[in-house]
Amino acid sequence: MFRKILIANRGEIACRVIRTARKLGIATVAVYSDADRDALHVKMADEAIHIGPSPSSQSYIVIGKIVDAAKAVGADAVHPGYGFLSENANFADALKDAGIAFIGPPVAAIEAMGDKITSKRIAAAAGISTVPGHMDLIEDADEAVRIAASIGYPVMIKASAGGGGKGMRIAWNDREAREGFQSSRNEAKASFGDDRIFIEKFVTEPRHIEIQVLGDRHRNIVYLGERECSIQRRNQKVIEEAPSPFLDAATRKAMGEQAVALAREVGYFSAGTVEFIVDGKKNFYFLEMNTRLQVEHPVTELITGLDLVEEMIRVAAGEKLRFGQDDVMLNGWAIESRLYAEDPYRNFLPSIGRLTRYRPPVEGRRDDGTIVRNDTGVFEGGEISMYYDPMIAKLCAWAPDRGGAIDAMARALDDFEVEGIGHNLPFLSAVMAQPRFREGRLTTAYIQEEFPDGFQGVEPDDAQACLLAAVAAFINARIVRRSARISGALANHPRSIGKDWVATIAGREFALVIAQDGASDVIAFADGPSLAVSSDWLPGDSHATFVVDGKAAGVKVSLDGSGLRLRWRGIDVTAFVRSPRVAELARLMPVKTPPDTSKMLLCPMPGVITSLAVQVGDTVEAGQTLATVEAMKMENVLRAEHRAVVKAIAARAGDSLAVDELIMEFE
Repeated sequence: MFRKILIANRGEIACRVIRTARKLGIATVAVYSDADRDALHVKMADEAIHIGPSPSSQSYIVIGKIVDAAKAVGADAVHPGYGFLSENANFADALKDAGIAFIGPPVAAIEAMGDKITSKRIAAAAGISTVPGHMDLIEDADEAVRIAASIGYPVMIKASAGGGGKGMRIAWNDREAREGFQSSRNEAKASFGDDRIFIEKFVTEPRHIEIQVLGDRHRNIVYLGERECSIQRRNQKVIEEAPSPFLDAATRKAMGEQAVALAREVGYFSAGTVEFIVDGKKNFYFLEMNTRLQVEHPVTELITGLDLVEEMIRVAAGEKLRFGQDDVMLNGWAIESRLYAEDPYRNFLPSIGRLTRYRPPVEGRRDDGTIVRNDTGVFEGGEISMYYDPMIAKLCAWAPDRGGAIDAMARALDDFEVEGIGHNLPFLSAVMAQPRFREGRLTTAYIQEEFPDGFQGVEPDDAQACLLAAVAAFINARIVRRSARISGALANHPRSIGKDWVATIAGREFALVIAQDGASDVIAFADGPSLAVSSDWLPGDSHATFVVDGKAAGVKVSLDGSGLRLRWRGIDVTAFVRSPRVAELARLMPVKTPPDTSKMLLCPMPGVITSLAVQVGDTVEAGQTLATVEAMKMENVLRAEHRAVVKAIAARAGDSLAVDELIMEFE
């Protein structure tokens, strides 16, 4: 077994590898850039070594720096995590030349399967069904348009060396093919140092289902079931689960056997994933093979009981697999939600800054038998940088069945506190509550179809509004009573606290009466039920569990002027609890009108202006490209919303802008 492992990565996956290495008694070494000097993985590792400036192109993906670091600390093995150099054959070769073990597959397999064009040719030759497409490299945008038109729209433009959604675009017409080619090429160059692009047919109404494989150096290979990864945004997975709610046993077996056959064809060992596109009739097509550990591997671990990182380490050390295909049993259901530093109310644009509050739910087995797991690489007070992927954490929930796993995930999301940056927790909570998701009717177009106008938050229904009104009334009563006790008013004037109140939630008013009943407050609605509410919430608490009519609800609470901001199940509302007279007067107050920014182009996220496509005096048409902003390794094209004339330009290419900073004005 290895003595010391260097982890050639950062963030949550570096922390994940460190935990398993520590369990095995193996020392660990972290590498870090300038931006990651105080990162969690650096604090967790036994040793840490600096490898360069913040951009990954000058640190994490510079092969020489990683190899030199491994030599300097005397590491006898390197785990690459995922992304960065994890599928770089030159990196694996460089480690071999240095006498350092690579905890991953053989170089030949990386070369064959890591290149998506080559992998499709091998799969086709092996008799595995593949998606139609143009498997030769594309030189320029004009050629991309010609090929896309010949295949037939829609098409998927993909980076040959890509992964993690980087360097991928769907094009539905010539204009999108031209722009998508250039953006994919730029992202691929920045993320992987390889700008080769190919095009394939985009299968409509598809499911993205992948098979986890694991092999050793002794030709033993097994498959560990599948993962459903259909809920994606910009080709980036957001929610994954295992097993898939769509597959039957026969299809699972057929896909697993094809995945193993492909792995065997290229002499594969270590952990790897064979990805398929599956249509509504359960026809499946080989998409690509990822010759590395996947981001979503925890859901497979939860339903199999295996530690895939441990298995990778044992395989790299020359050990045989300790089990065969017949020993692999799938137990229960697991769901993973990816928590990203991106603002769902701004079309999921990246958000950076300091985590002023970061309190994940308690991990482990809960009283109801469910399990919560949170893989993360951040901590409260840490910075979310613009240089890397925006993932904050991977929250996982396990239960004996899918419905239980969804409910456990919903509760865990309610209990997850993140402040200081924009994040997608409300969106994840909203998905858990959607009937279509709960029924398992998924496709890779799920987000686009369910949220065609973007995510605008969750509007509470009558029952949810009533529950939140009861919570707000309970909180208000506790605040008022506490103030009375402090002032002595309760002892001297026991009738000074009123029982009649009006709660306003999302524009709805609830007349109610509050009465104490032992440890609970009874909230009696004038036109509705009487609800008993209890909680250990105290003024200043940002989160608490409220038991309303016997049902627990984890609600985030904060003061918002004279109101209470309440967040639960993707709902984000400001509640006001007033006396009847104050509520009457509040109805007469004017509503503040937001400022008019219709003649301005504001930067929608913190990022760098990489290009400006117009000049002062230009007339632009709706949909025309105005500027491109790069943030967190993704290019974002900003377009004109309507016809206008450019009046002034306030930014230049290369400028770093904050969110809502002015880029240009229109007449």
